[in-house]
Amino acid sequence: GLTPVETAHGSVALASFRGTVPHGLPLEIGDTVQILERCEGWYRGFVLKNPNVKVSQHVLNILLKKCLRSTHRQFETVIPTEDSVITEMTSTLREWGAMWKQLYVKNEGDLFHRLWHVMNEVLDLRRQVLVGHLTQDRMRDVKQHITARLDWGNEQLGLDLVPRKEFAMVDPDEISVTELYSLVGGDGAVCAAPRRFQTRGFHGNCGLAGGEGFFLMSSNLGEDLDVFFTIYDGRENRPLSERFFVRLNKQGVPKSPEKTEKQCTLFVDLGSSDLRKDVYIVVHIIRIGKPREVHDARRGTNCDLIACVNPYLPYRCNTESEWYQIHENIIRKVNSRYNLSGSNAGLAVSLQLLHGDIEQIRREYMALFTRGIAITKKLGFSDIIMPGEMRNDLYVTLERGEFEKGGKSVARNVEVTVCVLDADGLVLKVKGSVWAGSGESGADEYHSIVLYHNNSPRWAEQIKLPLPVDKFRGSHMRFEFRHCSTKDKGEKKLFGFSFVPLMQEDGRTLPDGTHELIVHKCEENTSLQDCARYLKLPFSKGNLPGNNQAAKGSKESFWITSFLCSTKLTQNGDMLDLLKWRAHPEKISDSLSKLKEIDGSEIVKFLQDTLDTLFGILDESSQRYGLKVFDCLVHIINLLQDSKFQHFKPVMDTYIESHFAGALSYRDLIKVLKWYVDRIVDAEHQDHIQQVLKASEYIFKYIIQSRRLYALATGGQNEDEFRCCVRELFMSLRFFLSQESRVGSPIAQTQVVFLRTFPSVYSELLKIFAVREVASFVRETLGSLSAAARADCPLEPVKLQCIARTVESPLYTNPESRCILLPVVLHLLQAHLQEQRDLVMCSRILSSMFSLIKKEEGSPVSEEVDVIVRSLLGVLLRTILEITNRPQPTGNGNAPRLQFQDGEFVACLLALLRQMTEKHYQQLLDSLSNKEDLRDFLLQIFTVFRILIRPEMFPKDWTVMRLVTNNVIITTVLYLSDALRKNFLNEKFDYKVWDSYFYLSVIFINQPCLQLEMFSPSKRKKILEKYGDMRVMMGCEIFSMWQNLGEHKLNFIPAMIGPFLEVTLVPQPDLRNVMIPIFHDMMDWEHRRSGNFKQVEAKLIDKLDSLMSEGKGDETHLPASSLTSSCMCGEVWGAKIERETWRESGVSLIATVTRLMERLLDYRDCMKAVEVDGKKIGCTVSLLNFYKTELNKEEMYIRYIHKLYDLHLKAQNYTEAAYTLLLYDELLEWSDRPLREFLNYPMQTEWQRKEYLHLTIVQNFDRGKCWENGIILCRELADQYEAYYDYRNLSKMRMMEASLYDKIMDQQRLEPEFFRVGFYGKKFPFFLRNKEFVCRGHDYERLEAFQQRMLNEFPHAIAMQHVNLPDDTITQAEAQYLQIYAVTPIPEAQDVLQRDGVPDSIKSFYKVNHIWRFRYDRPFHKGTKDKENEFKSLWVERTTLTLVQSLPGISRWFEVEKRELMEVSPLENAIEVLENKNLQLRGLIAQCQARHPHSVSPLTMCLNGVIDAAVNGGLARYQEAFFGKDYAASHPEDGEKIGRLRELMFEQAHILEYGLALHEKVVPQDMRPLHKKLVDQFHLMKSSLGIQVALCSRPACLGTPRQGRKSEQQLRLFVPDSPLSYPAGNRYSSSSLSSQASNEVSNITGQSESSDEVFNMQVGARPAGPWRSPLPAPYRRGRETRRYVPGEDETGVPGDRLPKTITVTFN
Repeated sequence: GLTPVETAHGSVALASFRGTVPHGLPLEIGDTVQILERCEGWYRGFVLKNPNVKVSQHVLNILLKKCLRSTHRQFETVIPTEDSVITEMTSTLREWGAMWKQLYVKNEGDLFHRLWHVMNEVLDLRRQVLVGHLTQDRMRDVKQHITARLDWGNEQLGLDLVPRKEFAMVDPDEISVTELYSLVGGDGAVCAAPRRFQTRGFHGNCGLAGGEGFFLMSSNLGEDLDVFFTIYDGRENRPLSERFFVRLNKQGVPKSPEKTEKQCTLFVDLGSSDLRKDVYIVVHIIRIGKPREVHDARRGTNCDLIACVNPYLPYRCNTESEWYQIHENIIRKVNSRYNLSGSNAGLAVSLQLLHGDIEQIRREYMALFTRGIAITKKLGFSDIIMPGEMRNDLYVTLERGEFEKGGKSVARNVEVTVCVLDADGLVLKVKGSVWAGSGESGADEYHSIVLYHNNSPRWAEQIKLPLPVDKFRGSHMRFEFRHCSTKDKGEKKLFGFSFVPLMQEDGRTLPDGTHELIVHKCEENTSLQDCARYLKLPFSKGNLPGNNQAAKGSKESFWITSFLCSTKLTQNGDMLDLLKWRAHPEKISDSLSKLKEIDGSEIVKFLQDTLDTLFGILDESSQRYGLKVFDCLVHIINLLQDSKFQHFKPVMDTYIESHFAGALSYRDLIKVLKWYVDRIVDAEHQDHIQQVLKASEYIFKYIIQSRRLYALATGGQNEDEFRCCVRELFMSLRFFLSQESRVGSPIAQTQVVFLRTFPSVYSELLKIFAVREVASFVRETLGSLSAAARADCPLEPVKLQCIARTVESPLYTNPESRCILLPVVLHLLQAHLQEQRDLVMCSRILSSMFSLIKKEEGSPVSEEVDVIVRSLLGVLLRTILEITNRPQPTGNGNAPRLQFQDGEFVACLLALLRQMTEKHYQQLLDSLSNKEDLRDFLLQIFTVFRILIRPEMFPKDWTVMRLVTNNVIITTVLYLSDALRKNFLNEKFDYKVWDSYFYLSVIFINQPCLQLEMFSPSKRKKILEKYGDMRVMMGCEIFSMWQNLGEHKLNFIPAMIGPFLEVTLVPQPDLRNVMIPIFHDMMDWEHRRSGNFKQVEAKLIDKLDSLMSEGKGDETHLPASSLTSSCMCGEVWGAKIERETWRESGVSLIATVTRLMERLLDYRDCMKAVEVDGKKIGCTVSLLNFYKTELNKEEMYIRYIHKLYDLHLKAQNYTEAAYTLLLYDELLEWSDRPLREFLNYPMQTEWQRKEYLHLTIVQNFDRGKCWENGIILCRELADQYEAYYDYRNLSKMRMMEASLYDKIMDQQRLEPEFFRVGFYGKKFPFFLRNKEFVCRGHDYERLEAFQQRMLNEFPHAIAMQHVNLPDDTITQAEAQYLQIYAVTPIPEAQDVLQRDGVPDSIKSFYKVNHIWRFRYDRPFHKGTKDKENEFKSLWVERTTLTLVQSLPGISRWFEVEKRELMEVSPLENAIEVLENKNLQLRGLIAQCQARHPHSVSPLTMCLNGVIDAAVNGGLARYQEAFFGKDYAASHPEDGEKIGRLRELMFEQAHILEYGLALHEKVVPQDMRPLHKKLVDQFHLMKSSLGIQVALCSRPACLGTPRQGRKSEQQLRLFVPDSPLSYPAGNRYSSSSLSSQASNEVSNITGQSESSDEVFNMQVGARPAGPWRSPLPAPYRRGRETRRYVPGEDETGVPGDRLPKTITVTFN
């Protein structure tokens, strides 16, 4: 059996599983499953995405993962125990996967590919995290990279921002709201990377192409080279770094084989100010060769400058005297005197800038250090001197020399040899005492370059002496000068030397600067062996006594520049005097006074020694030097505030903790400090006192440490004395702070200085005093400040800064001290908030305060919350209102959004409200003593809540913050509801408070972030698990509060109908069921008050339209239909309605609203399409008519008129647009009644608006070629102009009217086709469902094109292939069916169409305009079908469709209002066929008579078709079918019709004969054979009919348009003796006629039966063009026209009395 699992397990599907076994659970790869029970390899559980289905899955399909059960509110969730970053990656990638596919569907290719790469990158990083082999630092970097990628993807896809702390998602319930806000708003979702150290390293790595060497310089000089690299400041013309030294052989590679791949260096200690744009790397290339014949001399050869990573060509120095400044000249672009070394020499250098200190670079770029990198230091200290940094470097630059010729005719080749000797005269050998540069080892001596034949050489060569400190005393540096002769083959000849001691007798090292040294004559090397002999001689011309004129007058000199960079040696005598105070006690006072003048770098170098000196003096002579020692201590403390020395603060801290030994110093320090504080009020100059207070942090550190040492040594003696001294000191401080200071007064500035340092004292006091005691000190000190906030006082912001640091200090974090400090903090904070000053700092303080509060019942926190509520809740609400009502800066988008610091106030308010319990709310409400205060508070907090709900309050992706806000709001509203019920009902009812409450509740429910249906399933599930559906909670609260209103409900009718309706449109069934009874209540109370629902109905309809246009509501959540079902079925409150007297009118109202909502839903759905189609227009027409006919809402009716008008204009339906605008025009009168501004119309009179509408309508009729309608409006407008004597506009209108007449006669108009469309099935919108329409087609649009267009508009529809009306299986199907076929218009204006002489351009309008009725015919056989002659049984089912409106109109289609069905007998069908064909022939003949250019061919084809059909038996079939005795006997009632058929045959014969006569005149030559054939066939046709026709020889016998109305035309028909009856053997085949009939037959779609194929459909055919009747036929009105009967003339004379030659007169 199944056994429950002991520990919580989750699992992940490894493979898809169909779940086909009994109780199987279908799975997809990656589905997360929660395990409940297990049994023999099977588990029972559920997929998290569908937790309601709990079935089994097999163990092979899943991977088990350990989890933790978490119960939150009423939900239990399972949380994996794996790293939260992995869990987030998994869920995020799964969510991205679905959206990534949609990007492809939407054709967003760029984002699709970028997201694909990021997903792969995240997957790879996820694998690295899962493996678990990463170091902590690497794991942190990987997680930072992951979260950055996740946040990027979420932002690109529009997903929510994820708040994180240390890369892990945070639970909003586990942290304060202020902390949550800072995570999402301040630091962002990704944890910021640790800040880099301020110092920077500059890494120069010159590499061999394809290798890792430092540089490559190809050279054919054939000599070894020394290459020096230096970072050079081109602005100040000085080097910034030491020299980096590389030795190259003749091939241009390092001389040492082991250094071939290790020639790289790191220039360190360069600050941001050093790396300016005019910093260069200067490269000097020295040739080791022969100046002519000199062996092994170093010659200056080339110089190069590098500013970026590229190969560089070096410049050759041709003039050696300028060697020292060649780089400066190149920088200044004065390089014309130098030439490039040639194409065979070059330099390749690779540079990289590295940020961070040396240790950080060592960690991040380990590969550099593993291959051996040289460290090249900066000349001097870095911008920030680090404690513990050991440096003892003396830099000497060989500047220049002045030498005599020495009796030679040419100048010397001077070489300088530099060495360092100790006191015994021995060369120092300490790992190389002389360094030419980093990169190569040091040597015992250094040889300068040799400048050829130059007695005034300038070298500018820099060397470094990295000597130990103990070697400086007694050591000296010697410079030996030798002449390198090209003739002497032996040793280089010595001719002089110079020297300089490294340290003076008083202990100071060689001063920085340029020194002019004396050149002593010496020609023997042995003379230099005993240094004691020359050390007694003067070494510098600057130090010569006045009586040594011989040395001063010597012309030979040697200049050097020295620069000391040492952390242990000093060049300052005052510093040495202070450190040696015991040896010279008489100099103590002067040394203490001069300490302030000593450079700070000298002080920090000897910081510990200096401090020991000061406290030693203080211990021995406190009375005499106490004040001066104190001042020196203050100077040193403030010196460490400088950014250059701030890193020595830890050195001082270490000194205080470990080396300070002044156990008695605290007495003097407190005494002097109090003395200074007491003098503040009376002192005129506050500068020094401000310096003292600025150093108060470290002064207190010394005081506390001194007291601790004393207590430790004495066992705690004099404790009371010490505490008394401290209290007195704080009393002096409080007195000083309590002084009212004027703006700009020195005391105010002193108070500012103290408050800035005061919070740093807390931690020191806590080392000796108890927490509560320190808190008391702080409270009393801060309490002495004036609470009044003054805008112009500089103390105000500093006060808040002090409070902020206090709140952020450990003292405030401790609950014991917090309760002591809280009142004074709140007191000062409240004063600033009330004045709305320094809000940024106030928000920071509040955020820090609330981040410490945890919700714990019965703890001191509850009391703290109570204190904060009493002090700050009201002022917080007012502050938020003030902030949100503040004018927003322009340029930040449309929606105003709070600045971050302003949003912190919101977070603080939410944090405070979230901490409040029922007890706090009760105390708060009790504190509001009177009703007005409570009323103001409720209105204020409801207003603030409405502001917080605004969409623009937080950025779109801050869903977490919005949900927390809503949770706090609904919790607070539930607490405050009781106060509303208790204090503002019955006689104390307050409409404004209740209205504010309901309004807040409505917008709370409708805010977008709570519409769970719009979210993904996973997001919806998370929200429901954490908060539930807050909309339902608020809806229940609305219902509960509504029920308490009683008779006061009438105050909210109809005002709250719209808001409540908006809530009802939310697609949440539970919420809808809660809200719908409120509408019943409203209807009930409204009926009680007024006896009807007019107000409810009006408000309901108006609001419903606006809400639906905003996209709210859908078919599955119709509130109106729910109300209807409730009324009719009694599901919710139908039983109540049965008892109500207004049931019938209520149901009627709800039915009306239901129909309106159905149309509004259709309208909204149709408007989603981009293109204007029939659906949009039809839906708008349906809604427009509904507002007019059923609701009588004129304003809404007019609005939708203009919406429909805009749709028509967009679709270029100009005629329909004119008809639409005419609806509004008809509502107006020609009056001077003023009209308000409405839609796009300005404020104007009714006459002016109607005039504008008339002109616009005429313009649209003109564009739609419906000129006849435009003429009517022109006449009406002309009458108005004439009535007002506006002859100018009257003239324009008459001209416009004339132009419309011209267009009628001159321009061609196309006659559109008409189509009947049936929409069947329940998937169509309400306004189309199971209805049929007639549509006016577009120009040139035929049946196939129209059918395709309809199928495009309804892509899911199925085209029906028959014309029969569908049954219920079609109409009730959950599908869409379209039935389309062409129909024939039935014109109404028969007078114009039948009148002779009317131009066809005029008749064409009346044929297709103002059409109400249309028809279509369906052929069928009744009775037995005669196979020999199908015309005998061929009937026609004729359907006539009557529309609700005529076409064209406000739409291109209108619904069929009435359908009439009739059957046409075979005889009547034959008559109609002949009538239509005769009509067509007349039209074509008239066109030929009018000499239309293309009218011959249609006439030719028509004549051919008619004659061919008649000859081949078509008319003979009619004779056989209807002229026989059998038919006349069986159908005696058809005698008149038979006569009519006979007349049409004769008429057709005459028309054909005349047509042939006309055809003979106009037929082209190439068509003559066809014409001859037609004539022959026509004679055959006459003979078959037995007809003789006397043809008119003149074309005029057919009449002209004008003559046709004025004269009679006579036609003689010669009738044979026997009646029209032919023997059966004389039949002709009717196949030709039937064929033509089948071609013209059906204007319907789909397949027809076999009988349809032979049915002649010329009934509905129209002539191909306008016709002028050759015969004034009297039969144009169908059956209403008097028929001609053979045997009776016009006067009624029997036919047998007529002569054989009959004259027939046609009127």
